[in-house]
Amino acid sequence: MSDPVTTKLGAARTKLILERPFLGALALRLPMVDATEWCRTTATDARSFFYNHEYIGSLSLEQTQFMLAHDALHCALLHFVRRRHREKHRWDIACDFAVNPLLINDGLKPPPDVLYLKEYEGMTAEEIYPLVDDWLDREPTDQHLYDKESGSNDSAGFDDYGADEKDIGDEQHSGRSTEKNKKSLSGTQNRRNGRDADRAADQNMEKGSAPPPPLKETEREQLAVQWQQRMAGAAQTAMQAGKLGGGMARMVDHLLQPQLPWRMLLARYMTAVARNDYSFSRPSSRREQSGAIYPALRNPQINLVVIVDISGSIVDDEMNDFFSEINAIKGQICARVTLHACDARMVDNGPWVYEVWEDITMPEDIKGGGGTDFRVAIEWVEQRDQQPDLLVYFTDAQGHFPDMAPACPVLWLVKGMAPVPWGQRIQLN
Repeated sequence: MSDPVTTKLGAARTKLILERPFLGALALRLPMVDATEWCRTTATDARSFFYNHEYIGSLSLEQTQFMLAHDALHCALLHFVRRRHREKHRWDIACDFAVNPLLINDGLKPPPDVLYLKEYEGMTAEEIYPLVDDWLDREPTDQHLYDKESGSNDSAGFDDYGADEKDIGDEQHSGRSTEKNKKSLSGTQNRRNGRDADRAADQNMEKGSAPPPPLKETEREQLAVQWQQRMAGAAQTAMQAGKLGGGMARMVDHLLQPQLPWRMLLARYMTAVARNDYSFSRPSSRREQSGAIYPALRNPQINLVVIVDISGSIVDDEMNDFFSEINAIKGQICARVTLHACDARMVDNGPWVYEVWEDITMPEDIKGGGGTDFRVAIEWVEQRDQQPDLLVYFTDAQGHFPDMAPACPVLWLVKGMAPVPWGQRIQLN
């Protein structure tokens, strides 16, 4: 008689493939392993899907679909390589908050007690990470086995194998072994023990009787490339079938586009707008003439307008990083900056003007937190006596846009994955 839990997992994965081919194709890449001995709910190491037999048995078919897609999406989003310096538990919580809204908005039914807040919809794990202080006493729905605990050893106890001391002692006692032979014997025994332990660990993982060790650096790099290729292939298949939702499509587009540091892109764009160029205009006739006209570097001041979205989604650390970068760039290109802030309306006590030699700082008495209406800010810019050479808008891009772009170039520095209808978009994260 077939196991009902195994049958449920197979049916859930098949249903994902038919109804949501993007998620189904990703879930198909994770072999399913019964790990009831140690797995609390489900788990992944970016190579397999581990599950607790009783936990899956307690879920409905729709909830089982959710968990299969949940772990597959962790892998596709490359959460196993994006943690970097961040603390593991906080990162795991942030990753669940990033994944679950995508699945819920795609129509999947979550099990009870999953980590979900509507406020985190459309945000990446990096953006959510500093906001989860109130949730640190919770555990993620699943176990993220691809990562080690902060400060722990990558080897997870599988790299340190000692030589057989008895064999070495016997060789020394007999006097027939040189120092070179002793080292060779020790190294051979180490390798033999290491291979035996690796083989035993692999067999235990296949049976699900022990959790796998964390990924090594080379494994992370290889798996990251594989999962990017898998995600691109799955997205293409789903689009051809007309079954890739808008939220998933934006997420895929965001992850597959080349990721350059936002500071580099901001500096490149602002420098291109600056009118730093050589001039061959004839000098004044009152000056002595040498018979030749030499090029002279003209560096006129540019007028830069910066508008900050204060609707509540931009945190102070990000604002400080942004201002620090603007300060560094504006001194190099000789920019006069006019700063204003807006949510659904322009703040009453702005704007603030900063000359080339003045550092930009966020005024302390700015109050916001309402909705976002970009039409108000763009109208304010267009009504100015002098149009700016560049408008930089720092925002999450979630609000009402005007139908037409202003006459000046617009640079959107965007936190989150929301699109913009016109202008140049730079991803903050």
